[in-house]
This record gives sequence, C-alpha cells and structure tokens, in this order.
Amino acid sequence: MWGRMKEDIEVVFEQDPAARSRMEVIMTYSGLHAIWMHRISNPLWRRGFTTLARIVSQLARFITGIEIHPGATIGRRLFIDHGMGVVIGETCEVGDDVTIYQGVTLGGTGKEKGKRHPTVGNNVIIASGAKVLGSFKIGDNSKIGAGSVVLQPVPPNSTVVGIPGRIVMQDGKKVKRDLDHVNLPDPVLDMIRQMQNEIESLRNQVHSLQKEKENNQNEHSLV
Repeated sequence: MWGRMKEDIEVVFEQDPAARSRMEVIMTYSGLHAIWMHRISNPLWRRGFTTLARIVSQLARFITGIEIHPGATIGRRLFIDHGMGVVIGETCEVGDDVTIYQGVTLGGTGKEKGKRHPTVGNNVIIASGAKVLGSFKIGDNSKIGAGSVVLQPVPPNSTVVGIPGRIVMQDGKKVKRDLDHVNLPDPVLDMIRQMQNEIESLRNQVHSLQKEKENNQNEHSLV
C-alpha cells in the first residue's frame, strides 16, 4: 500500500510542474485524495459492502469534487489534474499511466445493464471537459481533445477532437477528413428544407389538379 501511495505521489511530480513538495502534494491535490479514497471504497464494493462503499465514494466526491464509482477499475499511476467535475462510472476500466483533466466524464449512454462504461487503455490523455460515453475502448497511447464527445471506439495511437469525436491523427499521421468548420451540416435546417421542398411539390400537385378540374368543368359546360 505504501509503495502504491509513493508511486502516486511521484506521478504528480512527473506530470505537474507546479508541484513543489511532497507535503504540498499530499495535503492539497484533490485528484490524489480521490484515488486514495477509491482504494478504500473499491475493495468494500467487491466484498459486497456496497452501501458502505458508496458512502465512502460520496464522501470523496464531497471533499474533492471528483466522483469515482466504487465499482470502477482504476490502474496504476492515474493522474487527475485539478479534477473538479470528473465522473468515472461503475463499469469503467482505466488502464495504467492515464491522465485525466477537470470536467471529464467516463459515462454510459442509457439504462442498459452490464458493461456500459468505457475502457480506457494505457498511457491515454483525456483533456478538459471531454465526454467518453458508452461501452467501448479507447486504445493505448491515444489523446482525447478538450471538449470532445467520444461515442465510438478509438484505435491505439490516435488523437480525437470535436463533437462528435473524430480521429484526426493515427500512428503519427494525419487522417484525411473534411475539416471544413465553417460550412458544417445542420440536420435541423436540412430537414426543414426537405419539408419545404415536399410542401412545394404538394402545392404544385394540388394546383395542377385544380387546373385540370376547372378544364373538365369548362368542357362539360360547353357540351
């Protein structure tokens, strides 16, 4: 246990240039506190003391602003920077050497049972405000950009940005995509335009039928 705690502290010094002393890290780093309290809640959860485990996790949330479900699996050397608003779901699996910034959600997409949260590989960076939603894997050595919403699996060695998340780099090479950020598709506007076209088509058909009816009436009157 003490070895793991020492390892957690060393990771903070590796990842955060603002860290000055071990005492400062131990006393003031909320991400570290949340991880350590999860080390208490997770064994309780696995042994069936689910209510007590949830109480510990909620206490950690109250103190740190970070919510890690006691059922989540957390790897070694996880670094949560600042951390306020971070949410990690029950069936989430986080690998080793992962970095998570504030406002990140590793969550589900509905009320499905079983595995419903993401699996995060090793050496992954998830930037501020990113949302990873669903039961799929984020491959090793990948980066999720700030504010991205990831809804599909991410291959290893990838960089993902945008809403919804799209892969822009893979294995050190740019992924060719249409990155026109000015003329983005608007599905609502497209649907309105389609409805307008259909209404116009129906209007023309009605007008044509009315004209045909008038012609028939004129022919009958002449007879």
